[in-house]
Amino acid sequence: MLRYLAFIFIMILLLVSCKTETSKSKAVVLMGHTTIVKIKNPSSPNSSLPRLFSSGEDLLMSWVQNKDSIANLKYSKFNGTNWTAPTEIISGSDWFVNWADFPDIAENNGSILTNVLQKSAEGTYTYDIRLQLFSKQKNTWKNNILLNKDGKKSEHGFVSILPYNNDSFFVTWLDGRTLVDVPKENEQMTLRAAFIDAEGEISNDILLDDRTCECCNTAATITANGPIVAYRDRSDTEIRDISIVRFVNGNWTAPKNVYQDQWKIPGCPVNGPAIDSFNGAVALAWFTAENDNPRIQVSFSEDQGKTFGLQYRVDSGNAIGRVDLVMIDQNNAVISWMEPDGIDTLIQVLKVSSNGEKNTPITVTKTRSERSSGFPQLELVGDTLYVAWTSLEDKKPAIKIASVLVSNL
Repeated sequence: MLRYLAFIFIMILLLVSCKTETSKSKAVVLMGHTTIVKIKNPSSPNSSLPRLFSSGEDLLMSWVQNKDSIANLKYSKFNGTNWTAPTEIISGSDWFVNWADFPDIAENNGSILTNVLQKSAEGTYTYDIRLQLFSKQKNTWKNNILLNKDGKKSEHGFVSILPYNNDSFFVTWLDGRTLVDVPKENEQMTLRAAFIDAEGEISNDILLDDRTCECCNTAATITANGPIVAYRDRSDTEIRDISIVRFVNGNWTAPKNVYQDQWKIPGCPVNGPAIDSFNGAVALAWFTAENDNPRIQVSFSEDQGKTFGLQYRVDSGNAIGRVDLVMIDQNNAVISWMEPDGIDTLIQVLKVSSNGEKNTPITVTKTRSERSSGFPQLELVGDTLYVAWTSLEDKKPAIKIASVLVSNL
């Protein structure tokens, strides 16, 4: 009897130990760097498409877990030591789930806004943007708010979400309402923006650009003037360089190329920009490959995006792209991107200053170049940077996270 009771006691201890392990971070050194630390995360196998958001105090991560024919959108919050139990926001069997066009997430004073892409017809690229809003005041989710109300069976996606004034959110996206039911010569992807209040009401839905690249991610940041949206533009001659539009004194500026790289390409490269701001400073990073010279460029602005200074190359050569960027202070930013290294593909991070001074790139991990490896995500909480990516090492995709102290860059 005593042996039996001892066995039961040991099993209870093991179960408690396993339960505690799932909630706490587990540090493992990656790539031989003492500065890069792998963080255990709460996602399950067959999960992918991580998206990070920093509230300034905590790290939020959303992801998609596939089980049979059902996709589940989940999120969790990390306080530097523990993750909250994963929350399932919504699930569906009629979503458009894509390696490059995946849910965004943002928090504003405890309220959360995220999105999914829901099929609207049988066509491959016919889907709407459905917003999911958690109200801190009501402690409830308001699901499936239709963002694009044009009624067109077309593409709507590549959403960027940011917290805005008075518990509201700013949203920008690519909108294909003029890809259908118009003459062939008028078929264009467009860029739109809107504001979402605490009740989920949509206002100031506006067209920002009537001709853009079809499937490059959008990016946005908030300055004292208001939002700045960065995206890949598209000229009548198929030049696909990076443009921005700014919200100034209650109005949107006209689209403006940041630099005229003159990258002429007949199709979408699926490689959008990244942008961030710190007080009045703005940093912008992007991929370009004109003259068959693929590279990652970065440029800084000191006047809230009105003008940008010199552009600097940050990659080691022949970059793949898939950039992300965060500003760590008024004069410095950290950029992440993917680039080949022989038969391997690396996720790199690098600190760069507004005068072009660059530190040595640090390799976060080896990954793979397939589309299903997705877009690595970069966020800053306090003095710690977090990188999340989809690993294809095992039979099923899995989400990995690593951290690095800013002082170690």
